[in-house]
Amino acid sequence: MNPSATHLVLIPSYNTGEKVYATVREARRYWNPAWVIVDGSNDGTIEGLRAMAAADDGLKVWALPVNQGKGAAVLFGLGEAQKAGFTHVLTMDADGQHPAEKIPEFMHVSAQNSDAMILGCPQFDASAPLLRVRGRRISNWWANLETLRAGSPQKIGDSLFGFRVYPVAPLLAVMRQQRWMRRFDFDPEAVVRLSWRGVRAINVPAPVKYFSAAEGGVSHFNYLRDNTLLTFMHIRLMTGFVLRLPLLAWRRFKS
Repeated sequence: MNPSATHLVLIPSYNTGEKVYATVREARRYWNPAWVIVDGSNDGTIEGLRAMAAADDGLKVWALPVNQGKGAAVLFGLGEAQKAGFTHVLTMDADGQHPAEKIPEFMHVSAQNSDAMILGCPQFDASAPLLRVRGRRISNWWANLETLRAGSPQKIGDSLFGFRVYPVAPLLAVMRQQRWMRRFDFDPEAVVRLSWRGVRAINVPAPVKYFSAAEGGVSHFNYLRDNTLLTFMHIRLMTGFVLRLPLLAWRRFKS
């Protein structure tokens, strides 16, 4: 497979164990190139990933010295991607939940709509925890309220699903302007703030698979800590939304 000069697969990884190897192999099966940002993992996978990269010109592995959070790992990858001339990155989790077989479709849609963010809309099966499925509806409702009249013709189909293609330049600009979006708040805040900048949302269905512990599934989601983080995030975003209302009203009046 010839490498893309514009679109890159970016995989942040933190203590995902053996699952990361299968995830990377599947990503490379469907796209060239792919980068892995190891976010301070201490599970020994960095050595295995480096060995994979040594045997694969289409794979590059970066290692951050300490765990900084998913958003921080993506931010690092975005900076390096821009330096290398890439204009778009597809982010996917390292735990095997995201569908690597959908990478070509998402990249194609992105290539045809280079000004847009391509958002995975998760299609859950019986493996999905009911609490997680229902709980994300709250975040989705808030995200669509916060982006009301933001200019995107489509609503945000899912604010939390991390299988997405982002345009690099506007996302970098958003993240460098403030100190949030570094941990679990990255995915929902990214789509809201990009919508505020006029980046269109295009929703594309994508299956998601939850693995049990016996299947090697790993989850770092903490219901109390991360839901508190999301609540604080939506308070900040709603404050920003309210402050934008006079400008939105003026634009509507002018049109």
